[in-house]
Amino acid sequence: MVESIARVRHIRITPQKARRVVNLVRGKNAQEALAILKFAPQAAAEPVYKLVASAIANARVKADNENLRLNEDELVVAQAFVDEGATLKRFRPRAQGRAFRINKRTSHITVVLATPEAIAAKKGAK
Repeated sequence: MVESIARVRHIRITPQKARRVVNLVRGKNAQEALAILKFAPQAAAEPVYKLVASAIANARVKADNENLRLNEDELVVAQAFVDEGATLKRFRPRAQGRAFRINKRTSHITVVLATPEAIAAKKGAK
């Protein structure tokens, strides 16, 4: 019954583009999610891949600390979501002395991996 969380904050990818990639792996097996992300053409696939790999490593460390046996093939992406981060506001000169604002958006991406027993225990507690 292991649940691990991995987060990356202030990543320079718009939340809308990151959500497209995160939606591909939500609910999938962790190893299958890594395979999907490895070959996804979107730019956001690389940081999400690293995040899922980090969550697997976090689960391994957590299981070692709690003296539990962990089979990494059983881990499932229980939750994955993207929140909007801070927006960097930049200005670009335009015609006749005007300025045009450019918003450089950032994202906070969170991935939660869990074993099927942990998911069932959480549903049973509710």
